[in-house]
Amino acid sequence: MASIPTRSGDILGYARVSTPEQSTRSQVERLTAAGAIRVFTDVISGRTFSRPGLDALLDFARPNDSLCIIRLDRLGRSLKELLETLDTLKGRGINLISLEEKLDTSSAAGELVFHVFGAIAHFERRLIAERTRDGIAAARAQGRHPGRPSLSPETVLALQNLLAGGMNPARAARQLGIGRSTAYRLAKGFKDGRD
Repeated sequence: MASIPTRSGDILGYARVSTPEQSTRSQVERLTAAGAIRVFTDVISGRTFSRPGLDALLDFARPNDSLCIIRLDRLGRSLKELLETLDTLKGRGINLISLEEKLDTSSAAGELVFHVFGAIAHFERRLIAERTRDGIAAARAQGRHPGRPSLSPETVLALQNLLAGGMNPARAARQLGIGRSTAYRLAKGFKDGRD
């Protein structure tokens, strides 16, 4: 395999496997052949997606360096994770090279891909917001009230009495089994004379 042309920054490889039984060796060999001066690795197992190897690479990288992977799915297990990682790279001025997709964001065509990914992320956020609004409207049309249930007047009165007795909102919230943010919001309302 021909190596990628030299650029002003270094090429840093990133290899990831899903289980300890798998080996990163073949990925490391391909990344080294592509010009990576150092390869960082991760084994991601189970439901967690902690990536100390990728974090170490990002700490090591400088602007104009390139993160090199064998294919895009090494950067994320979902489109959301991939887009978040790409956004981080762009924010730090780090290019991305994906060998199988023949993608290099240091080129004009590769930079366009970054913009396309950004547009996809924006589109996904808009879709989620629209679905949420539609779901709330449908629930209201059926007589349901989405969101957290409102507190009973007895709970509000008990909170007011605890606060008047000198208890802080966090402790009062624990005692009444309500959220801290709710207790603080109501406490502010009591002080402002709104409740």
